[in-house]
Amino acid sequence: MNTHHSASFDASPFDITLAFADTEIGENQRWSTWPATMPTERGPLPRPEWVVTSAAAVDTELGILKTGKEADVFLIERAVPGAGSKPGTSTLLAAKRYRDREHRSFQRSSAYTEGRRTRRTRDARALAKKSAHGRAVAAAEWSFAEFAALSRMHELGAPVPYPVQVDGTEILMEFIGDDRVAAPRLAQVRADARELAGLLDQIVETMHLFAAAGLAHGDLSPYNLLVHRGRVRVIDLPQIVDTVSNPQGFDLLHRDCVNICDWFARRRVACDAEDLFAALMTSAFG
Repeated sequence: MNTHHSASFDASPFDITLAFADTEIGENQRWSTWPATMPTERGPLPRPEWVVTSAAAVDTELGILKTGKEADVFLIERAVPGAGSKPGTSTLLAAKRYRDREHRSFQRSSAYTEGRRTRRTRDARALAKKSAHGRAVAAAEWSFAEFAALSRMHELGAPVPYPVQVDGTEILMEFIGDDRVAAPRLAQVRADARELAGLLDQIVETMHLFAAAGLAHGDLSPYNLLVHRGRVRVIDLPQIVDTVSNPQGFDLLHRDCVNICDWFARRRVACDAEDLFAALMTSAFG
């Protein structure tokens, strides 16, 4: 990091002022965007102790984790220069950045957005006109939708990355991995039948949790499930659907069941999509 020295985590405003004056920002760095976010754009309380909230923190971009059709995910280190390893002074984050419609190679189906409301009337008009502002709003709608979904599911105890903040088209969330190496997706995992059966049990339990909350992931597959230290974590939630308010909600839930069971069945792990769907419907209406 191109820095000299800075204030500690519990620094006074005077010390932080000195930190700003003394810290040299490199090309791949920026000041932490945390102070610029509103309380509603920050993750649910209580926050994990590793979340860095100091105004003296610097975000350093360390590389790209994933390129996608609608968003890219970058590895970010948010740290208070010179603060050492004290909790709350340094952490790795995944920064998911949505593109506007002109720069996406994939257009999400309107099936996912039925039953949703745009936050502001002006934004709704801009979306309808497909103006430059409208394109920016559309990208931000997905980031805010995913942030809201992550926040809600975290509060319900679902195994999702903790959502740190949302700022325009960028979501900062807990990095799932060891050191700077991201956890593998389920599709990349090599495991025996017993281990796979254990992973399936975790996925089914999570699907029940979603269903009991009246929700379906909507795009569940081995490519948006991470496996970290034997535990499954669910990612990519912008298309989460309310199974009641969305007319296609139960069809999308059924598709989730088929996607998961087909993958495990090909690996000789028993999973019946129709039985799973029936069980989830019981959770949804139980």
